Amino acid sequence: MTRLHDEDADDPQHPEEHIAPVPRISVQAFCETEQTLAAVTAAGQDRRLAKAHLTAKDGGLAAAIEVYESMPTPNVIVIESDGTRDILEGLDDLAGVCDPGTRVVVIGNPNDTAPYRELVRRGVNDYVVGPVETLDVVRSICSLFSASETIITGRVIAVVGAKGGVGASTVAHNVAWTIARDLSLDSVVIDLDLAFGTASLDYNQDPVQGIANAVLSQDRPDTALMERLLAKCTERLSLLAAPATLDRVYDFGAEAFDAVFDTLRMTTPCIVLDVPHQWSGWTRRALVNADDIVIVAEPDLANLRNTKNMLSVLKAARPNDRPPLYCLNQVGMHKRAEIDVKAFAKTMESQPIAVIPFDSKLFSTAANNGQMIAEVSKNHRTSALFQSMANRLAGRGEVKKPKRSLLEPLLRKLKGRPGRPSAPHRKAS
Repeated sequence: MTRLHDEDADDPQHPEEHIAPVPRISVQAFCETEQTLAAVTAAGQDRRLAKAHLTAKDGGLAAAIEVYESMPTPNVIVIESDGTRDILEGLDDLAGVCDPGTRVVVIGNPNDTAPYRELVRRGVNDYVVGPVETLDVVRSICSLFSASETIITGRVIAVVGAKGGVGASTVAHNVAWTIARDLSLDSVVIDLDLAFGTASLDYNQDPVQGIANAVLSQDRPDTALMERLLAKCTERLSLLAAPATLDRVYDFGAEAFDAVFDTLRMTTPCIVLDVPHQWSGWTRRALVNADDIVIVAEPDLANLRNTKNMLSVLKAARPNDRPPLYCLNQVGMHKRAEIDVKAFAKTMESQPIAVIPFDSKLFSTAANNGQMIAEVSKNHRTSALFQSMANRLAGRGEVKKPKRSLLEPLLRKLKGRPGRPSAPHRKAS
């Protein structure tokens, strides 16, 4: 339960914040001001409240008490106090018409004088001082469930190519492997390219079952089923592999993968989606509902156009989230005309999360051996790029190398002197 939220967390680009989506609930808000009414209405369109049925009305505490005298209360009630009425008295009246189990969020006024302890005693689950923005409302409602349930709410990272063949799968697999190994986070890679997926090849696995068994199952997938379908790649990394067969056509509705993602969120801190390059209802939904999106592109005109379009559409669909990220792959290919990285970034109006150089020998060796880049060449600069991406996408921020001091060579020499054996003295002849 919180009274004031961290100032930095209000920034949609703040990388540390992770707001888990809510289950299927009903939320009713009673607002006193137009600003709060607009914020609550906008929150209802946020991806994290997609499963919630949210309605917003005018009237504050008085209206809520009147409504619930004749009808049952929803899962969550959001009440705004304008400071003109004793809030404790109003909450006592509300408690008389509230059903057991209903959770209450109060949007307070700076003029409220009620002690926070008294609000808690009257069953208030969260208190936020107004005026509020859309993200404040989303955060407050979502925290009621992620904080109160003893479950893990995993972070979902979606990686997709701006064009086919740009190496998005390779980036996704290496980033997931690095998160599991270097950050010690239990992670799952889901290969969503059911017909042509390469995750099992890249991790040198041959699982009999995978994502197709989960999504095509007649029953709703549960934790036990997911555990059976996961292939263990390393101690902390598991794979939900694609069948990579053409014996059937894989056509899905927009919500086909929701149950799979929701189930894995409850047990796994990090889930990396390897999204195929296609634009359909379910791929768009997977991208929009992810906590972070990475678009992988090559530095050419088609990738420039596609990346720009995808960034624009996904930003509009996720107004309260950090903007999608992008990385440039296979940069510096011999004898290929390329768009300059600076020009590419200028068009995108943002810098790439990474610029991965073209190295056919390194990447082909890793692919043919079923290894990750760091396993082939631990000290290669590309391994460091994947590590930087892993830190940022896992919410750890960017790892900055300490600046090298100009006195470092001299200090190294001075430090080494005492350990050196002294030279024998020459005898005078």
